[in-house]
Amino acid sequence: MFMIKFVIRNLFRHKLRSILTVVGVAVAVLAFGLLRTLVGLWYSGAEHASATRLVTRNAISLIFPLPISYLERIRAVPGVSAVSYGNWFGGVYIDEKHFFPNYAVDPKSYLDLYPEFILTPKERSDFLLDRKGCVVGRQLARTYGWKVGDLITLKGTIFPGQWEFVVRGIYRGAEKSTEERILLFHWNYLNESVKKSSPRRAAQAGYYMIGVKSPDLAPQVSLAVDALFKNSLAETLTETERAFQMGFVSMTEAIMVAIQIVSYMVIAIIMVVAANTMAMTARERIGEYATLKTLGFKAGHLAGIIFGESVTISFLGGALGAVCTFPAAIWIETELAQFFPNFSVSGETIMLELLASLVVGVVSGIFPTWRGATIRVADGLKRIG
Repeated sequence: MFMIKFVIRNLFRHKLRSILTVVGVAVAVLAFGLLRTLVGLWYSGAEHASATRLVTRNAISLIFPLPISYLERIRAVPGVSAVSYGNWFGGVYIDEKHFFPNYAVDPKSYLDLYPEFILTPKERSDFLLDRKGCVVGRQLARTYGWKVGDLITLKGTIFPGQWEFVVRGIYRGAEKSTEERILLFHWNYLNESVKKSSPRRAAQAGYYMIGVKSPDLAPQVSLAVDALFKNSLAETLTETERAFQMGFVSMTEAIMVAIQIVSYMVIAIIMVVAANTMAMTARERIGEYATLKTLGFKAGHLAGIIFGESVTISFLGGALGAVCTFPAAIWIETELAQFFPNFSVSGETIMLELLASLVVGVVSGIFPTWRGATIRVADGLKRIG
């Protein structure tokens, strides 16, 4: 108890220095936590992918379509429980700054295959019956103030023209990780328009989504589907939904690695700053440490006082940074929802923040502790005055 009181008193001997050090550690820990959350968010789609869904695309590239005639042949593969299909539409709302994912899908089979998109029975029925109808995610509707019955116009990029849709439903995600910024509309609506403008592009799907009866069947179903279309004009590549999404993530993997490096560099920088602060404090108190030794304090006592002060300052900064992470994440999710729709902080991130603050305290306290604990009384007293 005496040692704890000693550490607490030393903490506030230089109030401004201590406060600035605590704030510096808090800012560094906050930045570390937000960067780690961003990296986790980038991989969250792949991590939450269903183990019972596969994606079939053109073996050359996703930009090359597949004939719609493949549908029934895929459905007949043993182990397949459901099949749907769709196209990446790539439409733009208002201008390029207002971009969100939009797909042309077969509505009934798609919604059956993705039960995490929750609609009311009426919304689902209205969407299925209206060929110009669409459903949008709850966050997307909130961003633009859309309501059921509103008319939406998208400017086509891959499929040129002005495309009008009527909002027939606003879905919510079954889990927090479910993407709620997607617009879905009828593939038939797209196909009928393409038949008139570009007949050669009609009756083609960008990809197929396949449901399998068991995750254990995924490898053999993938091989069986690809074997069906081997040596055809449009060979296929079938992979799990996770592998498919990781293919997109890998395109920006270098950026994610750079962000992770920056997050660790932030901690390293504040570690150097904290070490310098503790070294300065120890240098100023060398005479005091020598005096304490003459009064009977052992090297272990001095080590506990110096090391305890370093760890306490860093941990206070880490705790403050961890607490500030939550309002910062809420602000990001609210103000920057277009870019970070599910910016939620995990318990693992908080633990990493606190661990990082402890590492800062431990490392920054090593040299000052060693110096204070090993100082000779005679050498220390020379510094008095």
